[in-house]
Amino acid sequence: MKRRTLAGLTAIGLLASLSTYAQEAFPSRIRIVTAFSAGSGPDAMLRVIADNLSTAWKTPVIVDNKPGGSGFIAITEAKRSAPDGATLLHIEGMNVTAVPHMYAKLPYSAKRDLLPITSLHGNYFYVAVPADSRYQTAGQLISAAKAAPNKVSFGSWQIGSIAHLGGEMLSDRAGVAMLHVPYKENSALYTSLARGDIDWAFASIASAGNLQKAGKLRFIAVAGPQRDIAHPEVPTVAESGGPAGFEASSWVGLFAPAGTPAPLIARMNADINKVLQSDAIASRMKDVGYTSMGSSVAAMNALIDRQGDELGKAVKKINLTLD
Repeated sequence: MKRRTLAGLTAIGLLASLSTYAQEAFPSRIRIVTAFSAGSGPDAMLRVIADNLSTAWKTPVIVDNKPGGSGFIAITEAKRSAPDGATLLHIEGMNVTAVPHMYAKLPYSAKRDLLPITSLHGNYFYVAVPADSRYQTAGQLISAAKAAPNKVSFGSWQIGSIAHLGGEMLSDRAGVAMLHVPYKENSALYTSLARGDIDWAFASIASAGNLQKAGKLRFIAVAGPQRDIAHPEVPTVAESGGPAGFEASSWVGLFAPAGTPAPLIARMNADINKVLQSDAIASRMKDVGYTSMGSSVAAMNALIDRQGDELGKAVKKINLTLD
């Protein structure tokens, strides 16, 4: 009995010390380094979240834009920062799932240099076609690709992007060959798609919603497990005649430099998830076509592992190297 009491007191003391440590060691100013450019959708959403966290943490939370270099600039900046919670990293999930498979040499290790805190938001992509396209369903696109290999074309905003790898995965799952046409950025891709230069592309509400509303593009399917509440009339890829269970999605998350104390990560995870669950944040995300996510650290690690495996196979299949 005495031994149990001592063990219980030891556990209580440890929890108390962790709580006290997390409170005392909490940074007096927090900088979130983001790989997204100022004014972009993820940047705008991050600033809303940062304002809420400033209030919750009673400390300034500053957004520091470091775009370019496929996210490497922001990651390197965060990676070399002190692991004390004062610097966090805001990047697309692709940087820790697909990108490590595309380069023989990277300026960072997703496993060794970064600690996941939580996912923030994500979205499933729509299959978008020109307004006057003859294709009404994903099944029709696939049938055309079977009849004429490499004649049906799909675009992406960058080689190695989820729009590119997602298109390759759809082709693989459907057993067809489609022609990939890369562009340098989003606006050029969707402007070209609206003109009918290419047959289709994966698109989000944030990236192509205005063209869809203007009647220049049509969404014929969504690459998710169920219909999107933003466009409940649009069927899933499976419902539209494509492969069962096919998904193509993107997400954005927060990370900390390796070595950041676990109690600090745990506190940040809990507080950020509270902010994400607020009606105001969820409503704001819905307006721009995002789905509020949030997760435990364990769930985020599982997401990274699962998508890393899926996207790694796609990279290997097309023998994609970007060194």
